Amino acid sequence: MKADIDLDIGRKTFASGLLPELIAVLRRSRPGDLVALASEDESIGPGLETWCRFTGNSLLEVTVEKGRARWVFRCGALPVSPAGNRPVGSRLWLYTNFDCNLHCDYCCVRSSPVAPRRELGLARVQQIAHEAPGLGVKEIFVTGGEPFLLENIGEILAACAVAAPTTVLTNGMLFTGRRAESLRALPRDRIVLQISLDSATPKLHDLHRGPGTWARAREGIKRARSLGFRVRLAATVSTDAEAEEFRQFLDEEKIAAEDRVIRRIALRGAASEGVAVTRADLVPEVTITAEGVYWHPVGAADADLLVTHEIFPLSEAFAAVRRAFDREGEHVNKLARIFNCA
Repeated sequence: MKADIDLDIGRKTFASGLLPELIAVLRRSRPGDLVALASEDESIGPGLETWCRFTGNSLLEVTVEKGRARWVFRCGALPVSPAGNRPVGSRLWLYTNFDCNLHCDYCCVRSSPVAPRRELGLARVQQIAHEAPGLGVKEIFVTGGEPFLLENIGEILAACAVAAPTTVLTNGMLFTGRRAESLRALPRDRIVLQISLDSATPKLHDLHRGPGTWARAREGIKRARSLGFRVRLAATVSTDAEAEEFRQFLDEEKIAAEDRVIRRIALRGAASEGVAVTRADLVPEVTITAEGVYWHPVGAADADLLVTHEIFPLSEAFAAVRRAFDREGEHVNKLARIFNCA
C-alpha cells in the first residue's frame, strides 16, 4: 500500500523513542494521510495497534518481508456515516457473481471479463430470500461483477423482490435481447436499477471503465426508463471537485435526491489510490457471496472483512455479524475505561 509519509524507525520501540517519532509525524500530517512505519523489530506491532486505537488512527496493513516489518495507518477517523443508525441486518447485499463485461480500474472486488464467476446461484438466492424477511431485512441489493451476465438474473431478481424491495447495481450495458425480456417481467414497484455513471461527460467515466462506456451507459439508462423502471445514478469519484461537477450535472438532469449516489473510490481491490477503509470504519451491512458472509460490500473479496464461510442457516450468519459488531464496540469501550483519568 502506497503511503503519503514513510518513516523508518530502525529498532526503536515505545520504550526507546518511538512515541515522540509518532507524535511528530502526526503533527506534520493531515487528516486522511497514510503513514508507513518500517522497523527491524516486529514486536512493536501489538503496541502500535493499541496506540492507533487510543489516538483515533486506523491501522490498515501489516506486512513482513526479509526480516523487516511495515505498518500503514491512516491519520484520523473517517466521518461517521448516517448509515450508523441503520439496524445491522436491515440491508442485505448479494454478490451474484464476480465476472464482468468491464474491467474498471478501481473495482473493489477486482471484477473483470477474466475474473472467475464465483456464482452465488439461484437456489441459494431463493433460500436467502425465503429466510431474510424473518430476520428483519428491509432492503436487498444485488451486485457483482455484472449481474446481467447471468442467464437467470430475472429469476434471481424476482425471488429477491418477493422478500424485500430490491436494487440491482449494473453498468446498464446489457439491456437487450433475452435480458430485456427478463426485465419486462419484473415488478416495477419492487425493483430499482442503480446504473453506474461516473461523470457528466465521457472523459472520466471512459478513463476508468473503457472507451465508449459512457455513451453505452447513457443508452442503458434511457432504455431502463423506457421500460418503466426507476433508475438511480451512481458515480464513483476521486475528488470533491469531481463530486461537485457530477452534482451539477444531476441538477441539470433534474435527478431526485433519493436517486443519486456519489461515493469516493475505496482503496480496496484493483484501486491504487482512494479512501483507505478498515472494518472499524464501516458500519456492517451483511454481504453474501459464494465464499461466505462478509462485513461490508466494499470488501467482499478481502479476508479481513470475512465474518464466516457458512451462509446457512441465515439466522446464524446474521448473528455472527452482530457478534463481531458487538466485539468491536466492546473493545472501544474497554480502551475508553482504561483511560478514564477523572
